[in-house]
Amino acid sequence: MKEVKSIEDAFTAIMESRKADAVATIAKDFPHIPIKRSSRKYTAQQCMKTFLRDGFIDRYSGGRLLYPGALRILSLELPNEFPYQSHWKTTDTHMGYWYFYPTVDHVYPIARGGSNTEDNLVTTSQLRNSAKSHWTLEELGWELHPPGNLIVWDGLLKSAVEYVENNPRLLDDSVLRKWHEATSIIEKDRIG
Repeated sequence: MKEVKSIEDAFTAIMESRKADAVATIAKDFPHIPIKRSSRKYTAQQCMKTFLRDGFIDRYSGGRLLYPGALRILSLELPNEFPYQSHWKTTDTHMGYWYFYPTVDHVYPIARGGSNTEDNLVTTSQLRNSAKSHWTLEELGWELHPPGNLIVWDGLLKSAVEYVENNPRLLDDSVLRKWHEATSIIEKDRIG
């Protein structure tokens, strides 16, 4: 990487008491560009639109992801075997949430000048979203995979919706209710 050579040159300049040359080298070849801290929150409905568009595929790995409601149903029905903790504490939350829970991410990070537009948003797992942070795909050596096809894989969406309809008591859970309502709104919009 040319950046390593720039740092080597700057370090050599410092060793030779040429601080001005070191400053110039770093400023020209590898300047510090502060990353802006920013947080974005999307509604469940906004997330669902992205998840459906991407076919519940992790656009960074190409792997299958699951409808959040399906994961929540597992936790409600199997609380000891598939635990969930509202703050995602890793000691109290099943790793399946990290591997298969879909999130929305900016392909080119907002903090690095990316846009908050639909074409810059993709579905990825919670794990990959955390790992990617403010890095670009190029910096990580990742690639963008094509979206999936909901006919082939729907992330267990239809099965989860059907299960909730047959077990409405589950809607007492606010997390499941949020995803179920978002799905209902999206489906109404898609149908007509």
